[in-house]
Amino acid sequence: MGKSWILLDPDFISRWLSFFVLTQTIHSLLKYLGLPMFISQILAGIILGPMVFHDHHHSLITMSEDSIAVLGTIASLGYIFFLFLCGVKMDVSMAYKSGRKAIFIGFLTVVVPLIFCPITIKTLNSESHLFSSKIFFLAVTYSGTSFPVIHCLLRELKILNSELGRLGLSAALIGDIVSLVLMTISQWVKWMVRRTPEGARIKDVSIYTVILLFMMSVRVTEAFRVFILSGPFILGLAVPDGPPLGSVLLLPLFASTCGMRIDLAYLKGSNMFAKDQAIAAVVTLSVKFGVSLALPLVCKMPTMDSFALAFIMISKGIVEMGSYSFLNDAQAISENVFAFTTIIIILVAAIVPIFVKSLYDPSRKYACYHKMSIMHSKLNEELRMIACIHVPGNVNSIINILNASCPSRESPIVLHVLHLVKLSGQATPLFIAHQKHSINVSNESYSEKVILAFNHFERDNWEAVSVNVFTAISPPNLMYEDICNLALDKLTSFIILPFHRRWYIDGSIESEDQTIRSLNCDILEMAPCSVGILVEGHRHLKRFDSGDHTSSSSSSDNTSLYKIAVIFLGGKDDREALALARRISQDKRVRLSVIHLKATNSLGAILAEEESMLDDAMLKDIKERSYVRYIEKQVNDGPETSTFLRSTVNDFQLIIVGRRYNREDPQTLGLHEWSDFPEVGVIGDLLSSTDFGGNYSVLIVQHQQQQRTA
Repeated sequence: MGKSWILLDPDFISRWLSFFVLTQTIHSLLKYLGLPMFISQILAGIILGPMVFHDHHHSLITMSEDSIAVLGTIASLGYIFFLFLCGVKMDVSMAYKSGRKAIFIGFLTVVVPLIFCPITIKTLNSESHLFSSKIFFLAVTYSGTSFPVIHCLLRELKILNSELGRLGLSAALIGDIVSLVLMTISQWVKWMVRRTPEGARIKDVSIYTVILLFMMSVRVTEAFRVFILSGPFILGLAVPDGPPLGSVLLLPLFASTCGMRIDLAYLKGSNMFAKDQAIAAVVTLSVKFGVSLALPLVCKMPTMDSFALAFIMISKGIVEMGSYSFLNDAQAISENVFAFTTIIIILVAAIVPIFVKSLYDPSRKYACYHKMSIMHSKLNEELRMIACIHVPGNVNSIINILNASCPSRESPIVLHVLHLVKLSGQATPLFIAHQKHSINVSNESYSEKVILAFNHFERDNWEAVSVNVFTAISPPNLMYEDICNLALDKLTSFIILPFHRRWYIDGSIESEDQTIRSLNCDILEMAPCSVGILVEGHRHLKRFDSGDHTSSSSSSDNTSLYKIAVIFLGGKDDREALALARRISQDKRVRLSVIHLKATNSLGAILAEEESMLDDAMLKDIKERSYVRYIEKQVNDGPETSTFLRSTVNDFQLIIVGRRYNREDPQTLGLHEWSDFPEVGVIGDLLSSTDFGGNYSVLIVQHQQQQRTA
């Protein structure tokens, strides 16, 4: 049977699947050690390769020479496709937006080790040619920085959106450009020399081209504002980004086939050149680590972060493995050199994730010393808030609840609107700060519609609301980094998140996004300030006309009113909810009712004495306010609480309640097992259910969690 039919051979397909099964089995064990998938793929290839079974006829799966050849061809196609997709997703504009720190780190961590590599080889063997094309090309692979490898590492460690991750990506992009330019120059010079007859001079056109590029690089240097000698190396790279072109299913197979080619038996009979290259590779990586560590320390980065960045910058992976495999196929390097270089790649790829994970934890900075909550904000000071937007419907929801809060000059709001967009078609997360009043109305992008809507809201509440709009484009599982970093940067006291489920006016479900739900859970756990989850009711937040309802003496007959209630059981989350309502109730357009649910049998209460005292002090302040309606209700258990709330809540447009996560009280006894969404708490889940009608909006509030004690 010919080779053309091998792809349809069931035995061939079963062999192909065996790679994936073995890889997943190995990774299920090694992932607990912090080792990446790449290591499992390589080990699967080693187990199925000649190093373990010495020949393919006694391996776990029997493979003919034709099967191996076709498998290698298909795997190589997957690797090439992977490189193509990486090129498509790379945003080269980052190169001049990265900042001086990233440019210096990216450039010097390639060039300085590159200088040490040939010097090391010359020291080991004085007869070697210092600037031979082969040695120079290998030196670039040792000292180079691979953007795809570092991107995969940061994504697997889930620090792609962190401050360190963004710096690492920017430096990796600069380093990758420098490496590509150096490799291109090396091959170009080799080509010019090969085309020049022995003893003849290089053509004038080639010399003039080099001079022209050198002269142009000075202008590039001025644009980057870096040292003038950096210019000749950074000549640019133009690869457009775009929508995803497909998933690379063949890449794991390529890594495994590379593993099959590793045979440590070649190390025994290594020649002097191979040993020199191994020592030069280790020295180059050591120098690269030292430079990557020294530069951040000079820039006054924290020591732990600097060490983590140094490990990130020396990362090696599938790109380097593929390069050496192709060089070996082309007989540019021997089996001895291939064995040494692949072992170094495996060791580096194994230890780097472990060290980075132990050195860098982005969530540490979210546990701050500042008290960033509504409770600790003064009533006459501005309240700093973040509002998150996922879909167009969230815009009106946020604006409606802000209108209900009745901002004023005496109690202003500084609102930071964060439009969250799923990263698609490019590898690099983006965080865009939009300039005020600089929107091109002819452009119909959704982000600009968001900006226009909130600019209009700001004009309607002039001097009472200040709005800043941002757009974060990042992977959904890492969006919490953008939100938390913005909260820390702006010292916000409150984050408003939209609920993951939306309803039509008839009560049927309009949409449900589990990605948003997962993001909300991450924010509730990580946020450095207080958080609120907004569940919009079927009936949008609108003002009641006081002419149709009995109004208090403090309201005039022609005033439109918001009817807002707070369900209070006790605890810091409920006090935070009450603090928000107290701030809102300063405006006479708001009718605030505080419903205090007390346990009939106080013996079941689990509140500490300190908590109880804080609750009493907060309630005392509320009772003294003439414009607040205070309702106290004695309940025995959860079902009685549910019955009472069902008969009460439809009188209001907005209900504010504390999250009270994982708290068991007599007032909620028996309700936990009926919760559909435990992340919003028992009362929040109860009020959000369709059984209650859902004609009102619910705001579930959580007090600041991530706080250190001094």
